[in-house]
Amino acid sequence: PPRVRLGVEVLLDEQVDQIAGKRVGLITNPAGVDSALVPTVDRLARDERFELVQLFGPEHGIRGDTDDGVGVSDTVDPTTGVPVYSLYGETRIPTAQMLAPIDVLLVDLQDVGTRVYTFIYTLSYCLEAAAASGTRVLVLDRPNPINGRDMEGNILEPEWASFVGRFPMPMRHAMTIGEIAQFFNGQIGGEAALDVIPMQGWHRTMWFADTDLPWVAPSPNM
Repeated sequence: PPRVRLGVEVLLDEQVDQIAGKRVGLITNPAGVDSALVPTVDRLARDERFELVQLFGPEHGIRGDTDDGVGVSDTVDPTTGVPVYSLYGETRIPTAQMLAPIDVLLVDLQDVGTRVYTFIYTLSYCLEAAAASGTRVLVLDRPNPINGRDMEGNILEPEWASFVGRFPMPMRHAMTIGEIAQFFNGQIGGEAALDVIPMQGWHRTMWFADTDLPWVAPSPNM
């Protein structure tokens, strides 16, 4: 077995009480898979302990079938039949209407360890929207693939903030996606009801190859 157990596996195997009986939304991408390469969206859709009612697609979409920079439309996921709201189309911020059907928003996104990546800023907008709507956010932690120890590069200056860099962090930030969520939540005032399902067996010195987990490219060009 892999040395590291992912947040999604810890949630469904040991902490499912956190979402049992709840209406669940999920933001994920093709790299959101478990250690057996089963997509998180598919695992959630067939689990009867809760109800997956809404999906949210970042850049490239839920299944990663859209090129970089190309807008993604709202759709229905063909595999699960669950509606998908695009967060890389007409809006990049979830609206109150999008969040209304759900009790808990799950986040299962694989980051790449650098500041200039749209997925983490989609997460930041989700935190802001969840804070406004009172929606709980549960981030399923994943490894920083270039380790959680080494930080490098300049700190983003506020006047250069954009969708590929919103907050003051170094180019190589050494955080996991769960730690990024906690950092972003602090930057927006700590108002989102945020919790992180931690990994088991991950250490800050680990590169992704040390985890024994399968690597799936988070975007077509990565």
